[in-house]
Amino acid sequence: MEERLELARERFAELEEEIRKTLPGDWQDFFLRSTSFANLLIKVYENSGTGFFKEINKALFEDILPENYNNSWCDPGYAVSRLGGEYGKLLSFVAAELRGGISAAFEKDAEALLIRLELILQLYHMTERGFAEDNAAPEYAVYKEVVYSFVSDYFETECERRIANMVDPSRDFALKIIEKSDYKDSSYLYAYGEYVTDNELKLAEYINALPQEKIDLMADTWTEGYRKGFILGGKDLSIKKTVNVRYPIGFERVMKKAVENFAKMGLKPTIYRAADTVFTGRSVNKNGFFGANPNPQFDYDHREDLALLLDGQLVTRRLECIEQAFIAYRQMAKDHAGPAVMEVFGETPFVPANKKEALKLSEEQRALDVRFRTENIRITNQYIPGEERSFTIISFPVPAIGDKFDEIFDAVIRINTLDYEKYLNIQSSMIDALNEAEYVHIKGMGANRTELKVSLKKLDDPAKQAIYENCVADVNIPVGEIFTTPVLKGTDGVLHVSRVFLNELEYKDFSLTFKDGMVVDYACGNFDDEAANRRYIEDNVLFNHKSLPMGEAAIGTNTTAYVLARKYGIEGLLPILIAEKTGPHFAVGDTCYSHAEDLKIYNPDGKEIVAKDNEVSLLRKTDPSKAYFGCHTDVTIPYDELGLLEGVRADGSSIRIVENGRFVLPGTEELNKAFTEE
Repeated sequence: MEERLELARERFAELEEEIRKTLPGDWQDFFLRSTSFANLLIKVYENSGTGFFKEINKALFEDILPENYNNSWCDPGYAVSRLGGEYGKLLSFVAAELRGGISAAFEKDAEALLIRLELILQLYHMTERGFAEDNAAPEYAVYKEVVYSFVSDYFETECERRIANMVDPSRDFALKIIEKSDYKDSSYLYAYGEYVTDNELKLAEYINALPQEKIDLMADTWTEGYRKGFILGGKDLSIKKTVNVRYPIGFERVMKKAVENFAKMGLKPTIYRAADTVFTGRSVNKNGFFGANPNPQFDYDHREDLALLLDGQLVTRRLECIEQAFIAYRQMAKDHAGPAVMEVFGETPFVPANKKEALKLSEEQRALDVRFRTENIRITNQYIPGEERSFTIISFPVPAIGDKFDEIFDAVIRINTLDYEKYLNIQSSMIDALNEAEYVHIKGMGANRTELKVSLKKLDDPAKQAIYENCVADVNIPVGEIFTTPVLKGTDGVLHVSRVFLNELEYKDFSLTFKDGMVVDYACGNFDDEAANRRYIEDNVLFNHKSLPMGEAAIGTNTTAYVLARKYGIEGLLPILIAEKTGPHFAVGDTCYSHAEDLKIYNPDGKEIVAKDNEVSLLRKTDPSKAYFGCHTDVTIPYDELGLLEGVRADGSSIRIVENGRFVLPGTEELNKAFTEE
């Protein structure tokens, strides 16, 4: 591999002059820029040291920064304007994939870097021959065949790399940065190979200046939530050996303490980079370790790049490679306990441009994508059993949130460590009341058009059973919700919010319409074109499914978080994790108990939670391919848009929980005290 890489290095070193002599106009420009970037990647691979990495950081991402993007081959609109629809979209795909070499170069992964360099060389040599022999580029189909082979051939190694990064603790690139960096100098952040801005530097400086007691509190809250998740879920943590740690760069001191805490539980960390290639998929919502996003529009434009190639054969090939990778790491996968996730919020919300030139899945390909997602879930669950794994998520603000960052950060720490017992008791009173209900009725207030009926499971033994789970600070931090799996039949109506952020994307005037628990219609007001609005929801909420069930119905009780958001004007910046605690919320997709429905789970009062399945998830017993969707998206109605939330008994009598945005059920009045702080 190193010999091949050396040959590629030598070839690229001499290529720029040759390209100027052999290729015309737009083709010359594409390959000159690709060669320049390839040489930059090779330089990174061959060098090390914080000073060098800092010096080269902006150069690695300059091409896709917003001010340069509309003149970049990574921009599908620009590429199509230069070479037309077919060639332009393909070369934009290639330019984006070459950027996957950044992580390979920093992690000294010769193969991952080499395959991208060799793709550029192969395409260049084809193009050079075409102009030399016929004074024209080869037919588009020839290029497409090369790119198809690239993806198909390397699915095996790329899938193995991704699975290994998830379960093998010896792959410790990020862990070394966490454990060996000198936190007195934030320039260590450049060693990741992620884009670094003032936001990340200021965050690291802030975290590194905190007293150790506060670092301990943050880490302990997070890791203790993870441990509690196993206990409350009736799962045995002692049989596990690894935990997948996901975080934004800048929190290394907290991560170091968390790693120590996990070690006391017998767990070693596995840490991988957020997805950045066509093999792993691209998303505005980062999942792994990550730095600043140089341009979310780039990720949005390339999120469906596989549309260039996707067919049934490629789906089958990809699934086979994933299963082979899991087989190779079978024992490590079995030992894996699941993710511990740290999220951040506070950056300017991203509103994407919907570019017609960007690759988009056809209807046939969308069906293939659903098939892949479904089978991928099945394979993953086979080797990392859902009934044995858990997770936890916590979130903190970043300096980009504004001048009052310090205040907001301290307030979020307070929210993340609210009194467990107080919420436990208040939420118990709500659960006891709703155990009497046949359905829940939710109605919006003011401009909110919500009018929704949610059917509830009937209890066989109310003295020993509960419909709702009492969710305190364990897997979902902060504290503050009760949730259930609705009965789909009879769950009807419209869910509406004036503005909501889902998976880093903004939705305006967003609505979902349900019939018997399934989404039958949807709309938003992001774009002038109604079809574009529907496609936006289909892509990013329904994830290419024709419909999704309501997998969760919940009541958020964290009025303190709600008031915090209003006080600092950051309602639109809150992550779902916190936002879902600030009002009733409803999730489309899988239930909260996906792949663990048969485990017995109890509330702290000893009552068994029995509403874990719906009519769709029950299909796992007869046709597992139809039971799961691999997605779960929460939509929250804020208190100031909530007119009424009530349980309705079989005789039609009402159990009022919230009225005009305030809690009215006896035993819940304490929650309203936070509103007086507004």
